[in-house]
Amino acid sequence: MPGVSSRSNSGPAQQVISMGVDSANLQLAVCTWCGGTGWEMVDGKGVRPCRCRISERRNQLLAAARIPKRYEACSMDNYIPQGSPRSQEFLSQAYALRDAKNFVDEYPIVDHGIVFFGPCGVGKTHLATAILRALVINKGVNCLFYDFRDLLKAIQDSYNPVSQTSESRVLAPVFEAEVLVLDELGASKPTDWVRDTMTQIVNTRYNDKKITIITTNFVDEPENPQEESLTDRVGVRLRSRLYEMCRNICIKGQDYRMILQENRGRRF
Repeated sequence: MPGVSSRSNSGPAQQVISMGVDSANLQLAVCTWCGGTGWEMVDGKGVRPCRCRISERRNQLLAAARIPKRYEACSMDNYIPQGSPRSQEFLSQAYALRDAKNFVDEYPIVDHGIVFFGPCGVGKTHLATAILRALVINKGVNCLFYDFRDLLKAIQDSYNPVSQTSESRVLAPVFEAEVLVLDELGASKPTDWVRDTMTQIVNTRYNDKKITIITTNFVDEPENPQEESLTDRVGVRLRSRLYEMCRNICIKGQDYRMILQENRGRRF
């Protein structure tokens, strides 16, 4: 513009201002508890790892948990049981929510995982991921989420000669996670290889006394005799092992996705 020097923005005064802003931002970035050292003073006791490092560690654990973006905001607080308060559907969802909260509160003094049964759209995955998030955020637990179909695909891909990974590298975090969620167990066609893989995962975690949380659409006794049971999908031996490893929680209700679809556009 006329009357304004093109060099006015790069003069010494402007550089001083910029340095001052950078210094201010740097000071704001330094932890007020430890001053960036990573160690926090405790009166009369010395030092301990700073809470900022604990927060950073939990953020890392949350990222490593592989919770899908669709479920990364799921919590106990935003799981709302549906239906009439006295209906079986509402009560089953309310009891499932209560049990999920109790599981988190009691962890690590628990010796059983959970199998969430129920039809599509009743919140099984919501509660499973809510448990994972609460364990990571509140207790710093090493957790992992896997849709079982995605896990099988990752294992199969590792067999490709050009793959940059191996079956053992895919399965290592699944075996090692302190708490594992296997979503949609039984959803894949139950071939011998699928069943062998399921058995390997469950048996390894069973032998290592690791907690496993499972969601599935298949129940033990389907109302329709034409439908398959969980035993039909995973086999007798694995189902027997899951009885020992996990508590069964059945969730009833309508598919909330269908309810959302029906209500979509009804503004008046």
